[in-house]
Amino acid sequence: MEQTIEQKLKALFDLQTVHTKVDKIRQIRGELPMEVADLEDDVAGLETRIQKIKNELDDLEDEIVTRKNLIRDAQANTKKYETQLNEVKNNREYDAISKEIEIQGLDIQVSEKKIREFGFEITSKTQIYDKALADLEARKSDLDAKKAELGTITAETEKEENELNIQAEKATQNIEERLLIAYNRLRENAKNGLAVVTIQRDSCSGCFNQIPPQRQSDIRQRKKIIVCEHCGRILVDEQMGVEEEQTA
Repeated sequence: MEQTIEQKLKALFDLQTVHTKVDKIRQIRGELPMEVADLEDDVAGLETRIQKIKNELDDLEDEIVTRKNLIRDAQANTKKYETQLNEVKNNREYDAISKEIEIQGLDIQVSEKKIREFGFEITSKTQIYDKALADLEARKSDLDAKKAELGTITAETEKEENELNIQAEKATQNIEERLLIAYNRLRENAKNGLAVVTIQRDSCSGCFNQIPPQRQSDIRQRKKIIVCEHCGRILVDEQMGVEEEQTA
């Protein structure tokens, strides 16, 4: 059965009324869901960073062990060459073995220098690691607090919001697709989520621009769908708002 314009306007206004109640519930939660999401990202980022630093520290410790082994081998080689030096039979052998002893000494110096550098780097990275751990604990504490706060608010409003969402779903069934698409587009574009608004004090209650008397008269007749010339919202007369309150 074809709806009258008045019925279409009433269906749109009813849907807006339900959505406005849902919006108010979500406003109570405010920025908490976003804050929780941001803190979760921070925690994940810090955990990744901490693991990266830990891997780097492990690599540095391995490098130190490797260098210490090189020093031990070089020292063993030096002793071996020093023993051979006492058994040389000519200057050529003596120079060759002396050169090997010198090379082993240089290798030891390089490894000792590297060990010192790795030690400084470990000290620096350990400080960064400890700070990141402290930051992680602080973020986790903040996250737990925000989650608890959000959980409390959600528990208090979840039942009401679910009931309102069911009402909204039922209300959409009374609205033709063309109007519903326009309504949803208006809601998405409006900061306050209002797609259907009443006349208040001779003005659009969405953007507060004045509505000419003749246009107000047309709106009150409910014979055609009229939108605000300034913001594009669908306009209904103030009496429809009163009727809605009386019905509720």
